[in-house]
Amino acid sequence: MLTSALEQGKVSCHTCGKVESDTLPSCQRCGTALHHRKPQSVQRCLAYLFASIVAYIPANIWPIMEVSQIGGIEDSTILGGVATFWEMKAYPVAITIFVASVLIPGLKLLALAWLCLLAQGKVRMNPKQATRIYWLTELVGRWSMVDVFVVAVLVALIQLGNLMSVTPGTAAISFGLMVILTMFASHSFDPRLIWDRLRQTEQPSS
Repeated sequence: MLTSALEQGKVSCHTCGKVESDTLPSCQRCGTALHHRKPQSVQRCLAYLFASIVAYIPANIWPIMEVSQIGGIEDSTILGGVATFWEMKAYPVAITIFVASVLIPGLKLLALAWLCLLAQGKVRMNPKQATRIYWLTELVGRWSMVDVFVVAVLVALIQLGNLMSVTPGTAAISFGLMVILTMFASHSFDPRLIWDRLRQTEQPSS
């Protein structure tokens, strides 16, 4: 029967990955304090998650950029930009912005919330599938900055003096903050808690 590293008295360094004895206070390679699991993993993840949700709402409501031209100043939200590109029949651009800037961040927030509930034993799911969901959120999360990147490129390119200029809107700050907070949330979560919960539920029946 396979046993876990926890049952064998081993612990993996969260920084460099070196496996050490759990009797050591810190990693002999990098000096990081050793813990069997990330301290207060679920609590920290939920805290970052709630902060991300607070930033996610204005990021989609407030203007992501402001276009100044002779006719005046026009604000554009993320969804407004998607609608504009769709009306221009630039379907690949509209779909890319919607998926990367609205759909993926929203799904990542839901996935992290589900994983926290799973680690607390409030919902049930196959641990292998849950671990895949965690690593998938880690993989796709880096693509959430596409819209901010587009705004940065437009600000650098479209500066035509009094004719036209593009400046980042207030939503750009909220969006960037939301992406950073979700990265902290996923980094704070320890997927091994899912397997720990499975072992706890299996112990009474053994």
